[in-house]
Amino acid sequence: MTSLALIPLFPLLGAVLLSFGYRLGDRAAVTIGVGSMALALAATGQTLLGFANGDGGTVSQPLWTWFTVGDLAPGITLHLDGLTATMIGVIVGVGFLIHVFAGWYMRHDLEGGPGMTRFFAYMNLFVFSMLVLVLADNLLLLFLGWEGVGLCSYLLIGFYYKEPANAWAAFKAFIVTRVGDVFLVLGLFVLFAAFGTLHIPTLLAQAPEVWAEGDAMATLAAFLLLGGAVGKSAQLPLQTWLADAMAGPTPVSALIHAATMVTAGVYLIARMHGLFELAPTALYAVGIVGALTLLMAGFAALAQTDIKRVLAYSTMSQIGYMFLALGAGAWEAAIFHLMTHAFFKALLFLASGSVIIACHHEQNIFRMGGLARTLKFDYALFLIGGAALAALPLVTAGFYSKDEILWLAFANGYPVLWLAGLTGALLTSIYTFRMIFIVFHGPLQTEAHPGHGMSHHLPLIVLALLSTFLGAWIHPPVADLFGTGHGGDHSHALKLTIEILSSVVAIVGVGIAAGLFLGSRQRAARLVAGGHGARLWRFWHHAWGFDALYDRVFVRPYLALVRFHRMDWVNDTVNLIPALALKLNARLAITQTGQLRWYALVLFAAATAFLLLLLVP
Repeated sequence: MTSLALIPLFPLLGAVLLSFGYRLGDRAAVTIGVGSMALALAATGQTLLGFANGDGGTVSQPLWTWFTVGDLAPGITLHLDGLTATMIGVIVGVGFLIHVFAGWYMRHDLEGGPGMTRFFAYMNLFVFSMLVLVLADNLLLLFLGWEGVGLCSYLLIGFYYKEPANAWAAFKAFIVTRVGDVFLVLGLFVLFAAFGTLHIPTLLAQAPEVWAEGDAMATLAAFLLLGGAVGKSAQLPLQTWLADAMAGPTPVSALIHAATMVTAGVYLIARMHGLFELAPTALYAVGIVGALTLLMAGFAALAQTDIKRVLAYSTMSQIGYMFLALGAGAWEAAIFHLMTHAFFKALLFLASGSVIIACHHEQNIFRMGGLARTLKFDYALFLIGGAALAALPLVTAGFYSKDEILWLAFANGYPVLWLAGLTGALLTSIYTFRMIFIVFHGPLQTEAHPGHGMSHHLPLIVLALLSTFLGAWIHPPVADLFGTGHGGDHSHALKLTIEILSSVVAIVGVGIAAGLFLGSRQRAARLVAGGHGARLWRFWHHAWGFDALYDRVFVRPYLALVRFHRMDWVNDTVNLIPALALKLNARLAITQTGQLRWYALVLFAAATAFLLLLLVP
């Protein structure tokens, strides 16, 4: 399958051309950036078509040997199966639409300033790194893409680096995700020590032969991989970087949240599913982490005032659903939700970018209002994307993927995870339509100018269609890889009952949001006017205080240690030797007067003293 290598090659070539083409104009930068993604999309289409027409098996394409050290000789080899096919379709397909929209958005966001070439160079490198991550057939090459994604997120989040807050947000994302990466590296060491290879198919084939279910080393390796996944996918307890990542341009937020980066942790666990099945404790921990994260992020989203931060906590929550599904053994449902989430979350982020530009870079939802009258197209997009996010029944893609997760969590015997997912569904409906009602209903507070043009409309229309039930027609070809996802021997009537219950919960959430945030909003205002309600709102607004907690537990002690070591006693002790030599040199230098009489006197005095010493018995 010769087109497989072209998929990551085209974005890389685009990034290289843009990196060395610093004199390129904006139009040329957009052409190269979007054009390279268009070529990658064509190569992806050809690859997926060939994969669909084949037997649906595994394709391996060796390119070259990376290096050889003893018995370790990892290759640059591309691996294609149903999971990889789904991921490259999402990365390149949604990434291409985001690039097209970015061509429109950045012209308005930069307002004629420099940076278009740099922006698209970073974006293309981001896509290339994510493609390396998912196409790698060994964990070492996967880690190369993993770190590349982290680097590019740092560059893009801090794109407007002259603003200190943006630079700190990029720094925070880089440091927090590095914490997770340390665990991932340790996991690779454990796996290599046990198997002598990092080749993924070999690991998955040999793991059941070397480790029994529940083996301590298997559990350790799985927990270490989970540590890497929670960092990259912004799950508890390493979730604090994601909301601050909104400092980057809106297309960057869409790319991070929909097509790349945060899905990397989900992909890693799904790819190493055979290992996690040997470590049921670690697998259940995946589900618990997802359940806690989706609830925490759902409550936090209820109290946000920035339109992009609402969507950021929404992403955190939806990734939590994917972790919940993985922990419940619903592997296929997790990947299905990863795909549908990419559609409607990219739609919501790009539509929010359109609203932000239309409102003159305003992001506070309480300074918008009444925009349904002037931004009819964006209002329709938000209704479609919001309905899919809230999983409104039958007509949205999110309904089919999220309900599959809830059903399998229940059917596979995880009632706690199912209840957490059901509660999260209620929260999702409330915070999603809270945002929509505040932004698009009520009194008009700002003059907004709708976006226009092909590069603005086309990506949004395609994503809107994919966010409906049409997107749910695309089923990831992963059944052979993961199996059926269980589901037990429950009756169809029970499954229908669970689906109806989750649908009712979603609709009730919309009703609650309408009661609180449509009209005068007096009920909502009274809830947070004072007392416990106000304190709870502030607590959720600051995302449960994790930043303050980490500041006290980690940042301040570290800074205190740095201040202490600024006057390092060990260093000072070592420096005593040159300091003493300098002092003695200064004293001896006084004797160097350059006067002959002084030298003669010193010589005479020294000779006299020497003779006296000889005469004394």
